Amino acid sequence: MKKLTTTEMNRLTVEEFRASEKLPLTVVLDNVRSQNNIGSIFRTADAFRIERIALCGICSTPPHREIHKTALGAEDSVMWSYYEDTATCLQELKAQGYKIFAVEQVDDSIKLGDDALQAANSRIAIVFGNEIDGVQDSLLPLCDGSLEIPQFGTKHSLNVSCAAAIVMWEMFKKLKIDNNPS
Repeated sequence: MKKLTTTEMNRLTVEEFRASEKLPLTVVLDNVRSQNNIGSIFRTADAFRIERIALCGICSTPPHREIHKTALGAEDSVMWSYYEDTATCLQELKAQGYKIFAVEQVDDSIKLGDDALQAANSRIAIVFGNEIDGVQDSLLPLCDGSLEIPQFGTKHSLNVSCAAAIVMWEMFKKLKIDNNPS
């Protein structure tokens, strides 16, 4: 066993990435305050060829040194937009035909991994909230549902960038795209 070099991994260039088929998934960040978390989410979005990221409210936007520190250039490959108000973003996505899911612990949330989420042939938006307060309560009525990551320890939440990685991976498995970049 030997580690692969970057050349052996045959990764896409930024231009190839931008021209490639994307997962029909938009990640919405609702008032995420940490630039390191935002950068990490960019990097994960690049890994799974996510359609775009919507940065809302107090989220910092690229170019930013702290975002770049964890994104490592993914902020240049993944399309992004900024909205002063998250509700405006969700209303636009809804008008474009997206099914919107908050990633939040609510009374009728769908546990990630359950077959209740039938995402095939759908454009999906997933909303991640602030590190302390989660997704704003006022946004929940704008969502079609809520996804919850099952947890079995003493803590009731995960770091937002960790939660985003888990949910993006699950959505990647459900939505499927052609993973062959050539």
